[in-house]
Amino acid sequence: DLQYAEDDIPNQLAQIENMITKKVKVLVIAAIDGTTLTSALKQAADSGIKVIAYDRLIRGSANVDYYATFDNFQVGVLQASYIEKSLGLKDGKGPFNVELFGGSADDNNAFFFYNGAMSVLQPYIDSGKLVVQSKQTGMDKVATLRWDGAVAQARMDNLLSAFYTQKRVDAVLSPYDGLSIGIISSLKGVGYGSKEQKMPVVTGQDAEIPSMKSILKGEQTSTVFKDTRELAKVTVGMVDAVLSGGKPEINDTTTYNNGVKVVPSYLLKPVSVDATNWEAVLIGSGYYKKEQIQ
Repeated sequence: DLQYAEDDIPNQLAQIENMITKKVKVLVIAAIDGTTLTSALKQAADSGIKVIAYDRLIRGSANVDYYATFDNFQVGVLQASYIEKSLGLKDGKGPFNVELFGGSADDNNAFFFYNGAMSVLQPYIDSGKLVVQSKQTGMDKVATLRWDGAVAQARMDNLLSAFYTQKRVDAVLSPYDGLSIGIISSLKGVGYGSKEQKMPVVTGQDAEIPSMKSILKGEQTSTVFKDTRELAKVTVGMVDAVLSGGKPEINDTTTYNNGVKVVPSYLLKPVSVDATNWEAVLIGSGYYKKEQIQ
């Protein structure tokens, strides 16, 4: 029984409670807000129902049995490494100006993306090779509620008018393609992407079609591809194992503490994609057809 909550938290809660009443054996939940499900999951556990968190960790509950996701820290590492490589930071180049964007603070993954990225960028910020002119660092300052591209665009507008009227921004850490598109609109609005003013390095995630088109146009620089077909396969494997009374395959038992317990997890590998390898990664794997992007 597959149900979509359309990003509506009470709707998702009602759907889960309904499934518990129907006595399903396993719940697979892609939580909208992973902190709102505690009492429903207690009901599930009391009914002997196993719970698998899909992509987003469900926080604050002891009744999350397994978690299937990507290596979200590594996503951030890939994004920041692209900035590092593009600017020549490893070769001692700099200083360069960078601005930082985070995902939604109610999504546990957003912190992993950001922390992964900062594990690469922070040493350059500390040494002065990267300068955050706005001084806005830390998820409390850079988070983007609900991963909303319009919110990111408005923040980029403000950053450009407050800190970059006389300076150039050289890179923007964006954790998600939907934010990158908004950020790029803002940059184009003040002349970036023209002959006089080349576009900064702008990262992303999810290899969404508008961002792939943007990459081929030379606007967005890179994205991170997470093959959702593989995530679905791993999750189905988990469900099959639980239903047959076995134990699902797990490759991480240390990373994902939901505040109550460390949830046994299976982490898939993300892949960095840009104009040089998109065809091999996205078309070669059958994820997209070439005409969807070109």
